[in-house]
Amino acid sequence: MTQKNMVKALNEALYQEMARDDRVVILGEDVGKIGGVFRVTEGLLEAYGEARVIDTPLDEGGIVGVAIGMAVYGLRPVAEIQFADFIYPAFDQIVNEAAKYRYRSGGEYTCPLVIRAPVGGGIKGGLYHSQSPEAYFVHTPGLKVVCPSNPYDAKGLLIAAIRDDDPVIFFEPKRVYRAVKMDVPDEPYEIPLGKARIVREGEHITIVTWGAMVYEAIAAAEEVSREGISVEIIDPRTLWPIDIETIVRSVQKTGRIVVVHEAPRTCGLGAEILQLVTERAFLHLQAPPVRVTGWDTPFPYTLENENLPLAHRIVPALIATAKY
Repeated sequence: MTQKNMVKALNEALYQEMARDDRVVILGEDVGKIGGVFRVTEGLLEAYGEARVIDTPLDEGGIVGVAIGMAVYGLRPVAEIQFADFIYPAFDQIVNEAAKYRYRSGGEYTCPLVIRAPVGGGIKGGLYHSQSPEAYFVHTPGLKVVCPSNPYDAKGLLIAAIRDDDPVIFFEPKRVYRAVKMDVPDEPYEIPLGKARIVREGEHITIVTWGAMVYEAIAAAEEVSREGISVEIIDPRTLWPIDIETIVRSVQKTGRIVVVHEAPRTCGLGAEILQLVTERAFLHLQAPPVRVTGWDTPFPYTLENENLPLAHRIVPALIATAKY
């Protein structure tokens, strides 16, 4: 075990998988000589050379299109999109090509591709560097969507994603990159995709949240605990396929659920989670399900802390739900 932040944990995962499997290649804007805009790929070019760590033009559609070709022909590419906000030029390649290879070929071909992208707000990036577009990709059959909240999960989930035979969208909460350190094994390990983590056990309310908002949920839970409200926090880790069984078991115990996410409210993943819970645990609910989310507006720069569902917005929702 060594203390690592998320950047170091992700870098180590990439380094170790490239050492283990020479089919793993890295491509993206500035991933080589610069080591990525957040330095996640730092040192990989020196270790593995230009044939496996490829600096590309500023062309997200081209990056993902080339990566799909690599994957279909037997490589295991990891494509980086500098910010999740820039992923949209590659949307057609992801949704109409990568996600559908297994289906269109009757299982004859797979597309073992990982697309990494920093996601979310919290760094004063404004509307073009702060988006959380997970709902678009969760909505697409054939894709797996992952968002770790801490360095330990980041390493294990990225290794599992690289080894998976299906395309994985791997969102990395940039606010957490260097803000959190924890003990992370030095050796490779996998965290199975589709398994949630119970961050905190509680009795009265279940919070489901992911990425950087896990820490806001913890802060809110600590605050309401002084009023005798016990909060259980679940981090899905894999947003799709989601571990709905763990979430439902928690709601059956607490009788109340609050979902927190940075993305805009309307048609966000929170709505789908609440519906899945309602279908399975309706008679256990003691209060209406609640969402605390980003607003339905382009991400603001000056009002970032009012747009994000930080602890000061989560606390009133918890109190109201507990008292319903």
